[in-house]
Amino acid sequence: MTNYYKYLPTSDEDESWGLHVLNTGCNRITKHEIYPSVQHPSHHYFTWNKGRILDEFQVIYIAKGEGIFESASCRKSIIKEGTILLLFPGEWHRFKPNEKTGWDEYWVGFKGPIMDNLVQQKFFSRRKAILHIGIHEGIINSMLEIIEKTRNEKTGYQPLVAGIVMHLLGQIHTLVRQSNFKAEDITESIINKARIIFRTNIDQDISIEKVAEELNVSYAWFRKAFRAYSGIAPHQYLLQLKIEKAKTLLADPSIQVKEISLSLNFKSTFYFSKLFKEKTGSSPAEFRKKMERKKKRL
Repeated sequence: MTNYYKYLPTSDEDESWGLHVLNTGCNRITKHEIYPSVQHPSHHYFTWNKGRILDEFQVIYIAKGEGIFESASCRKSIIKEGTILLLFPGEWHRFKPNEKTGWDEYWVGFKGPIMDNLVQQKFFSRRKAILHIGIHEGIINSMLEIIEKTRNEKTGYQPLVAGIVMHLLGQIHTLVRQSNFKAEDITESIINKARIIFRTNIDQDISIEKVAEELNVSYAWFRKAFRAYSGIAPHQYLLQLKIEKAKTLLADPSIQVKEISLSLNFKSTFYFSKLFKEKTGSSPAEFRKKMERKKKRL
């Protein structure tokens, strides 16, 4: 995971859409790391002793690790991985990761009458700001999509990311409802955690054996269970994630193929190009040219 945050300007037109995104990001907080970082913007910075009050809603997803959360409406509670934290405008709150574990967090801040109505209709409540939904790749995908769409702030992006936030809220509501009726299957839980590890470490040299060790299962069991559950071996799944990420990066002509290869931790540009052609039928350069031709036709 590469730490990232962005605070976004909005126009009257953006705000008239009914929901607009104010900020988004992701952070990996390591053991004993100061939280929040002193580099955090002053208008969102807080200390544990004082806490803070925001003028916006936030959805925070703790994908790994554990910590503590407390708000004006919720007593101090231990937060485990797979938990959604909901922050409400005007509501005092504070939270932090456990110093011994750290945590991985994804968040998006937003406001607008659409969310006000969802709260008024009791779909979301200040008294239920802690929602344990478990580890779900779909939640991570939505968060990552919001982050990607806000990087360049292309014209008209606000309604698009607002739509993704609405989808995210729908996912959360559905998962909370479903959790009331069935316990999560242990195999499904482990595979979901593995997919999150792969996705959030796509730029690292990941060992499948180390992933199995982190999940407290044997490598043989993990490889067999992952393939049976997802229909693909874990190594091939990781390669597919890297190829899809490479396609996104190739859409930006300012990024060299060598840079993409390095950023995705391939052992060489030659190996990356060879693998990319095997998986897509085109070399990275050919794929980029096809993308450019499509853009010109639009």
